[in-house]
Amino acid sequence: MDVMPLLILVAGSAAIAAAGRRTPVPAPLLLVAAGLAVSYVPGVPDYHLDPHVVLPLILPPLLHTAATDSSYLDLRAQLRPVALLSVGYVLFATFAVGWAAYVIVPGLPLTAALVLGAVVAPPDAVAATAIARRVGLPSRITTILQGESLVNDATAITAYRVALAAAVGEGATWAGGIGEFLLAAIGGIGVGLVLMVPIHWLRTRLKEPLLQNTLSLLIPFVAYAVAEEVHASGVLAVVVVALFLGHRAWEVDFATRLQEDAVWKMVAFVLESSVFALIGLQLPVVLEGLGEYEGLEAAWYALAVFLVVVAARFVWVYPSAFLPRMLSARVRERSTGPTWKGAFIISWAGMRGVVSLAIAFSIPPALEGGEPFPGRNLILFLTFTTVIGTLVVQGLTLPPLIRLLRLPGRDVRAETLAEANAQAQASRAAERRLDELLADERNALPEPLAARLRTVLERRRNAVWERLGQPNPVTGETADDTYRRLAREMISAERDVFVRLRDGRHIDDEMLRTLLRRLDLEEAAAYREAT
Repeated sequence: MDVMPLLILVAGSAAIAAAGRRTPVPAPLLLVAAGLAVSYVPGVPDYHLDPHVVLPLILPPLLHTAATDSSYLDLRAQLRPVALLSVGYVLFATFAVGWAAYVIVPGLPLTAALVLGAVVAPPDAVAATAIARRVGLPSRITTILQGESLVNDATAITAYRVALAAAVGEGATWAGGIGEFLLAAIGGIGVGLVLMVPIHWLRTRLKEPLLQNTLSLLIPFVAYAVAEEVHASGVLAVVVVALFLGHRAWEVDFATRLQEDAVWKMVAFVLESSVFALIGLQLPVVLEGLGEYEGLEAAWYALAVFLVVVAARFVWVYPSAFLPRMLSARVRERSTGPTWKGAFIISWAGMRGVVSLAIAFSIPPALEGGEPFPGRNLILFLTFTTVIGTLVVQGLTLPPLIRLLRLPGRDVRAETLAEANAQAQASRAAERRLDELLADERNALPEPLAARLRTVLERRRNAVWERLGQPNPVTGETADDTYRRLAREMISAERDVFVRLRDGRHIDDEMLRTLLRRLDLEEAAAYREAT
């Protein structure tokens, strides 16, 4: 096995993604553009997107990290719009795009056109949510986009399987399709519900952070594999388990949380970067198999499908956002009203991604009778152009569009006040508990140590309030910023002394690692307060 192409892909993708953080262009778009640019460079290895790798090995960890970073409570509060997008919109887009392709492309069977519709139906909200956080969209819109991206792949994969069964001649029926959809949805949720409690129990019982993080890395693959084994939705199983684990993460040991956060951020960064680069690198593969569809004819089909994909999302989002409130007084009472600006942003944030390409590449080359799958190469091409078109056109215009519409962003001051009030309540509870403990003679401490505990508590309580104060007129820093910067400088000075003592053979390397780890934890705490 030649590992060099894989190393080149990962290293190159990481470098481009890191550079993208210093530019106004979102990193996913830079990665796709780089993949397109180098796909024809002589000597570049051939990268074929294998659906047997993407779906079971790349999709589960990406879903897991997205779900654990999401808020179960926020998603539950936005359950109606999330469900309408992740299920209703995907099915609507499947039929709308499929019917349009059937009408536009001469000779393309309706079943094959519906396969195309299912393939391009699910938006990949990785880029959209990244832009949403970067620009500062209202939290409600960000939650809806996140929730949609967690579930819509399951809907699209099931719709694809039903359409594919009809296309290859397996006698699929409407009743059978609905039954398969319900089996996948209910089964996937059921598998997730069955697995989440014992997995969480095991995580809280393991006392070794390395074992706990090893288990954490295995969880999405186990959930996906178990669900797929019983013909249920692996996507939904992963999402259910991850949402539960994220909601109960506070019950896990602090050392595990620190390691787990760093590990999963690295995994998500590597996978997301590689995936977007892979999208661009598929251009030669797609064009080589285009066959009879070439030139202006293929370009017209690509433009038409792209426009239908974009328009279909607007056609679905606006009625689904406003009609429930018009028809139901209960909906009006229980939720805040959507705005046309918010609905417009959700409609425009419909970028497609690697899942669509992976599903398209899994289309079999032949039907049951042995004849070629009708329009397979064209479906691959139209999927590729739709993914690239939505990423480039919508991805590049989404940030300026958000700024143009002047949507109300996050209220940083209100959030800081809420954080300060929460910290004040927690500090009062901690003070009462400390007084109770110190009153017990078994917990007797010298006064300087007891005072240090109270000082740490006071520092934690005041840190949030200090962010609301006036900044330093010279440096522009708040008092809290200056405190953290000076603390890090002190830690750096200590670190230099420890290294010098090790180099002078006054302490050994094992002691150095122990001392440095203690400083690293203190610096990590200072960094987390800063962010």
